[in-house]
Amino acid sequence: MSSIEKDKLPSSLSSSSSSSSSSLPLSTPFVDFSKGINGFDKVILRESRGSSAEVYLYGGHVTSWKNDHGEELLFLSSKAVFKTPKAIRGGIPICFPQFGSHGTLDQHGFARNRIWAVEDDPPPFPTTTLNKAFVDLILKPSEEDTKIWPHSFEFRLRVALGPGGDLMLTSRIRNTNSDGKPFSFTFAYHTYFSVSDISEVRVEGLETLDYLDNLQNKERFTEQGDALTFESEVDKIYLSTPTKVAIIDHEKKRTFVLRKDGLPDAVVWNPWDKKAKAMADFGDDEYKHMLCVEAAAIEKAITLKPGEEWKGRLELSAVPSSYCSGQLDPQRVLQGS
Repeated sequence: MSSIEKDKLPSSLSSSSSSSSSSLPLSTPFVDFSKGINGFDKVILRESRGSSAEVYLYGGHVTSWKNDHGEELLFLSSKAVFKTPKAIRGGIPICFPQFGSHGTLDQHGFARNRIWAVEDDPPPFPTTTLNKAFVDLILKPSEEDTKIWPHSFEFRLRVALGPGGDLMLTSRIRNTNSDGKPFSFTFAYHTYFSVSDISEVRVEGLETLDYLDNLQNKERFTEQGDALTFESEVDKIYLSTPTKVAIIDHEKKRTFVLRKDGLPDAVVWNPWDKKAKAMADFGDDEYKHMLCVEAAAIEKAITLKPGEEWKGRLELSAVPSSYCSGQLDPQRVLQGS
């Protein structure tokens, strides 16, 4: 269920003009501000046990998430283009205010190819956090944005690393229209997971659910069988999904657990060989080593009246798979805390 609040924010809010290095806050042992590829500003979050995450202000885009052994958990294409206006291929692109082609805007909206700003003093979260490794970003529409999507909004994104290396993304989107008009949007955290071999991966938690198949004109079907496995291109939007989904990588003996709130849908995507070859920013064989499982709100658009705020939260963790005869006990992952 989406989380929409009607409380008003204080008027003293940071501007979202393009960040320059002079406007970036000072680094700490947990949060390091620096320059990334092609001079883009980036933030590196570090947790005391060794896990880390990297966030580019271009797109408010998480490009890396490593565990305490330094192993990369997200997929980033070796051909990813770090140059405006191209979105970065891999990591966690933010799809807003439109997912895919579900609307009149360009594919996946414009938030993923805008420069976000660091917000030093965001409005408080309802719950306090003990995490020290986090950054708050903000995006407001430019004049160009309002020409293609005529609404005023404030999009706040907090990216945080938990003590155990969990990666948490919290989006807060507020309607700041002064004309009294509501607006509607669709949304996704387009997460690219790094996997050893797509043919050795399965996804649990989506079986028996209805889905829209983007490869068949968004026609609605019901998932059959047990866990999802992969042997060809897939592009599906699962509807009314549970708050927890598991991605089991047999070869790496690793399970990703995706927990979500305010995001009822889940997109599962892998381009497979033919589409991989057709993408200039994607290696021909890289489809074998990635899988997108995306927490999303697509089927039913989120509608906000002026002053209302929506919150969508994603928490990712990577745990060793517990094996019994080569199989993970799915109940342990899906029903556990």
